[in-house]
Amino acid sequence: MSEVEIQIGGLGGQGVILAGMVIGRGLVLYDGYHVSLTQSFGPEARGSACSAQLVVSREPVLYPYVTNPHILVTLSQEAYRRFVPSLRPGGTLIVEADLVQAVPLPDAVALYRVPATRLAEALGRRLVMNMVLVGFFTAVIGLPHPDSVRRAIRDSVPTGTEALNLAAFEQGYNFGLKQLAGKSEADILH
Repeated sequence: MSEVEIQIGGLGGQGVILAGMVIGRGLVLYDGYHVSLTQSFGPEARGSACSAQLVVSREPVLYPYVTNPHILVTLSQEAYRRFVPSLRPGGTLIVEADLVQAVPLPDAVALYRVPATRLAEALGRRLVMNMVLVGFFTAVIGLPHPDSVRRAIRDSVPTGTEALNLAAFEQGYNFGLKQLAGKSEADILH
């Protein structure tokens, strides 16, 4: 495997950075990959644009910055507008189904939609939508290994929230597996 560039974009308060950290931690500590994680965010604590960028490789990462992501995840329309032009032709795009309209859609892009906010609300906490997203990402991308992510979540979230965050991961993971099996969103949610 050569290097794979991943970018997750959204708004402050959506857990974008933590999602990137969990994916990176799972890959590095439990799957044996080399990962570079960089992040950017606006000056406001919540509501400003932010992103996490990961460069993943089996070999040491020599250049830590994402230039043309293979995989782009957007949790806000602003992140979509801002980052989709850099998505590599033939890349993979994951969007939060209720918050992002993927138009215009670049040519030759695999598009996946996940209602991460709705699935988190079904658990009673909108705040864990980022772990729903991590679960969905793990299912459709195939990285990191699901058990690696579960361990990374336990290591990364505040004490006392592990069960909720793991339940959110499972919601997203199962939604992703069902989507890969060809079921529609309506079939999955009902």
